[in-house]
Amino acid sequence: MVIEAVPATTPVVTRGRFRLSAFWLPATYSYVGLLIAVAIALTMVSAKSATRIVLHASTNLHNLADGRFGTLFSSAFVVSEGAATVFIIVPLLACLLAVAERRFGTVRLLHTFLVGHVATTVLVAIGLWVAVESQLVPNSITTVEDVGVSYGAMAVVGALVAALPPHRRFVWTASWLTLALGGVLVWHTFTNVGHFLALCLGLGIGRLMIRRQVAPLHPLNWLEYLLLAVGSVFACLMLLG
Repeated sequence: MVIEAVPATTPVVTRGRFRLSAFWLPATYSYVGLLIAVAIALTMVSAKSATRIVLHASTNLHNLADGRFGTLFSSAFVVSEGAATVFIIVPLLACLLAVAERRFGTVRLLHTFLVGHVATTVLVAIGLWVAVESQLVPNSITTVEDVGVSYGAMAVVGALVAALPPHRRFVWTASWLTLALGGVLVWHTFTNVGHFLALCLGLGIGRLMIRRQVAPLHPLNWLEYLLLAVGSVFACLMLLG
């Protein structure tokens, strides 16, 4: 019997491939790249044109009533605070998305983000419509800018409960619910209500993943904890900003 020797370099190559695949995050890279591209594009037009573009992409009641349901998706690619703000918050958002994509995979990250963004936007729109019809809020609110990444991001924050060890899940859930509810009670805006709703949706998705045991069982490593910490800064800025 002839036993062939295994080349000494084989384990090194295997580990190298593993590391490279662990950093292959297509959803995170693509989304962050599009956000930056749109932000740069808005700086290349006049302020009036930029405002018009943002309003056209907004999921306000005026656009939805006109049947512009494409804004449910386009609004997630526009950050109206300006290019300077984008280059501050986008890296923080990237860390949040990266840890979720590493733990759940690309498809589940996209599913969670889209459910959080679209479902929350629809729920907020229904609530605003009822408030306008009841004359609880002025009619001018139907044409305000309503774009951004925060609803989808907050759903991801909630879903990340599935990535944590069981003994830390209650603290994670209670802390974010307290912050989100505090934002509603302090600022009383429909955006704060949306953040709370998106977080609840994300927590529901996270609990479903736990029940179905689709989240990885191995614990977070030091890099994922670092990404989670930086991503949490982004979520805090969204809730308290």
